[in-house]
Amino acid sequence: MTGTGLPLDGVRVVEMTHMVMGPTCGMILAQLGAEVIKVEPPAGDKTRSLGGMGTSFFPLFNRGKRSVVLDFAKAEDRETMHRLLASADVFLENFRDGQLEKQGLGTEELRQKHPHLIVAGHKGFLSGPYEHRPALDEVVQMMSGLAAMTGTQERPQRVGSSANDIMGGMFGAISILAALYQKRGGRTDGADIRIGLFENCLFLVAQHMVEYEMTGRKPRSMPEREHAWPIYDIFDTAGGGRIFIGVVTEGHWQSFCREFGLQEFSDDPTLRNTTDRILARARIIPRVAEVIKGWNVTDLSAKLDELNICFSPINRPEDLLGDPHVLRSGGLVQNFNADGAPFRVPALPIEWNGGNIGEGLRVPVLGADTDAVRAELERQNLSSTDNAA
Repeated sequence: MTGTGLPLDGVRVVEMTHMVMGPTCGMILAQLGAEVIKVEPPAGDKTRSLGGMGTSFFPLFNRGKRSVVLDFAKAEDRETMHRLLASADVFLENFRDGQLEKQGLGTEELRQKHPHLIVAGHKGFLSGPYEHRPALDEVVQMMSGLAAMTGTQERPQRVGSSANDIMGGMFGAISILAALYQKRGGRTDGADIRIGLFENCLFLVAQHMVEYEMTGRKPRSMPEREHAWPIYDIFDTAGGGRIFIGVVTEGHWQSFCREFGLQEFSDDPTLRNTTDRILARARIIPRVAEVIKGWNVTDLSAKLDELNICFSPINRPEDLLGDPHVLRSGGLVQNFNADGAPFRVPALPIEWNGGNIGEGLRVPVLGADTDAVRAELERQNLSSTDNAA
């Protein structure tokens, strides 16, 4: 599949992944123009049938891919897999160590048969004492301390999305792009890449680890944290709405006090700098809350926007489907599920030459591309045979 005009046009990726981290990597590569062939067992990827919070997993993370069904219990399908890998630039997998060896797809065999291949393994852990363990997003959030920082040590709370799985897929894509760039420089051999879900989460909490390393003080969790700004809080508004306001510069402080009738603070000689104001939060915040309670969210948002002060209403994810910026900026694209039903989904969070990426992607029907891919491989085999002759 070529002619997309996207940066990875002409790159072939073979993917054997499930759940979120590995499929995210393939989904990103597909949206950047790569041909991603998802190899599934005869029963299909198990996430195809998930419900509840898992309803979106397969359609969201497998858009824009081709589906090929192979049964590795059959010798001809194992041979097809190797022919497919011989034609590919990248192989994605996220199986536990040792699982692919049973299918004849272990690291050593791949290196011998397909030395050109970039192999990206999405694992629970990088090499070390924990490398044998399975992992989940929630597991690594608890292990890394992210859950304790999001909640508290007594009541740890995971982040409200598959943040680590998705970010792990992003690091997989970054690594693969680096390996492809290295090949562009003339390197002919492939690369063995291992992406760790736990280490990904470790990267997320690095700011807290380094804070402790530098100061010797244990960082405080988000609910208990020390404030770095005098106003950096959620407030109730008229009509039952809520809004977050962050007043973080001297100019913001002066204009906020002036526009909201809080000259008592801007004129107070004991509140001349940010540190003074932070120390006085106990008397500042209740007064600010009293003033904000007199505004409705719409008018207050317009005023804060006019003042160039950071703010946000307290949204839920479904609210963004009607957000004017999301709608007008092209932040949503329309894709199609395997049954043809359309659904809206956030585009990749980048603009490419002024436009969004990902419009019109389709979720593959199980095995829909098996015959076509087999035929392509056969044509390639005949072509190489004729050239050799």
